[in-house]
Amino acid sequence: MLKREEWPAGVPCWVDTGQPDPKAAAEFYGGLFGWDYDERFAPGSDVPYRIAMLHGLEIGGIGPLPEAAPPTPVWNTYVRVDSAEDTAAKVREAGGSVIVEPFEVGPAGTMAVFADPTGGVISVWQPGETRGAELVNEAGTWNFSGLFTRNVERAIEFYRAVFGWEPSPFDADAGSYFWRRPGYGDFLVSIQPDTRERFDAVGAPEGFIDAVAWVMPMDDSQFGPDTPPHWSVIFATDDADATAARAAELGGTVLAAPADAPWVRTTTIQDPQGAVFTANKFVPPEG
Repeated sequence: MLKREEWPAGVPCWVDTGQPDPKAAAEFYGGLFGWDYDERFAPGSDVPYRIAMLHGLEIGGIGPLPEAAPPTPVWNTYVRVDSAEDTAAKVREAGGSVIVEPFEVGPAGTMAVFADPTGGVISVWQPGETRGAELVNEAGTWNFSGLFTRNVERAIEFYRAVFGWEPSPFDADAGSYFWRRPGYGDFLVSIQPDTRERFDAVGAPEGFIDAVAWVMPMDDSQFGPDTPPHWSVIFATDDADATAARAAELGGTVLAAPADAPWVRTTTIQDPQGAVFTANKFVPPEG
């Protein structure tokens, strides 16, 4: 188990969800993934932001639904940046829009919320005392994030301009790509020297050590024509079937039953208040 002390600029570093009833959401995810919580308060607020904890390490957050947010909650992904103000300028130059201007979250850091030109909403985090998630890729923690969009080419242009992400094909039949942040693999090796050997041992695609997110074209037959482009989050699990069953017991809805896909056994779940997420068990290909 590796505690993350830092995240490089241009790499997703945090996830959270704003919920109509944060306490009920905390109970659901605590029952599903075994999370504990550390309640914190932004300056001037009497409503807690719950830091989800696993094995004593910070892994994500649950807060109240912002007043201007749509009524259905979502899971949000934050990209680590050196300057939220500079990133906002890049977003505008690249054809995106600033939904929430950069603002300080007390001593923790500075955040902002943007929309890409295809409609996907992404947040950024300029760290102060809080650097990002301290534990990832373990069962019950955040594993990866990705964008579903109807214009993959435009999304690739935007995220390259704003964060320096480069695309590599992943699933040719699905038209999906994984985004690489060049140099991220070197950072991973610096904190865990056997990283390249572990990637090679499972036959990871070339360049995947630099992977920071993925992008996939939206299939209207799967999502419906009225579903907007959106970022999704994946949590790791040791047993996708058990996770789906437990989510249903806790009042969630299994939108996609556990099924095998390249590299994973996967299930898509909607929590009781409407936020959707995926739970994946890593299953490397045989041979």
